[in-house]
Amino acid sequence: MKQSPKMKQIQENMKPGVVTVNGFIGNDKRDLVQILDQDNSIVRELKLTHGMIADKMQDFRDRGEAGLGEFIKIEPHFDVQVISVRGGIRCPFEDKGLIQKDSITVKNLKTGGEINYTDLSIHFIRKHGFYQGIGSLYRLNPERIVEVLEIEHRG
Repeated sequence: MKQSPKMKQIQENMKPGVVTVNGFIGNDKRDLVQILDQDNSIVRELKLTHGMIADKMQDFRDRGEAGLGEFIKIEPHFDVQVISVRGGIRCPFEDKGLIQKDSITVKNLKTGGEINYTDLSIHFIRKHGFYQGIGSLYRLNPERIVEVLEIEHRG
């Protein structure tokens, strides 16, 4: 699919120094539409939805908040840490309002896998199907999220 002028503007918003110091595209040379399409294809192949993935990430975030910045055990075999940062960040997709800046780490103690993400990551995935560009500080490969968080596929 060809990238629209609106998507070009959003991609400009994602460059380093516009919303964040590091931006959201990393060293990815693809257009935003190509990044979205490829990750969407992966999620479909996994027989999941972006909402299902975001829901699981949100669940770990919400449950981990009880640790007040320290790792806490989440059954059956996860350690979760939520570090709260004051303030908010705007979404480069030009959504209204600010999104919290909490940082979440989930360790799967059974597999040794670990992922790090933010509240903005959850928003990106739920609302936009965006996992960030390759080389981005918080790039999340959909397959890796599913593996570490043990998200069950639909039948």
